[in-house]
Amino acid sequence: MTLTGQIIGAALEVHTLLGPGFLESIYQQALVRELTLRGFNVETQIRVDVSYKDALVGRHRIDMVVNQLVVLELKAISGILDIHIAQTLSYLKATGMEVGLIFNFGAEKLTWKRLVKSREGCELRELV
Repeated sequence: MTLTGQIIGAALEVHTLLGPGFLESIYQQALVRELTLRGFNVETQIRVDVSYKDALVGRHRIDMVVNQLVVLELKAISGILDIHIAQTLSYLKATGMEVGLIFNFGAEKLTWKRLVKSREGCELRELV
């Protein structure tokens, strides 16, 4: 199974056990626990500098990074919006990572979107 497939499986487990209705921070801690139990390296609240013409212009704070390869953006809302996709794409640009997953724990069923950054740009791949 692919790395993103395993991460999605862990998120499904968290949503199955907790269900909707909790704060994003609770899902984050539960997902960290689940991924750690499955042997993954998980970093949370990663600060990433954003530069423009060699000047620091701001900082991103990324929810989670798994195995230093996959950016995770967690939500506990009614649905994933275009702004969440744009936010995750900016994380990929800032980190140089190629894959991001957006999870929404706020709905009755867990929903997610997979973003892949390639040399030509970024594309959205939605897995159901």
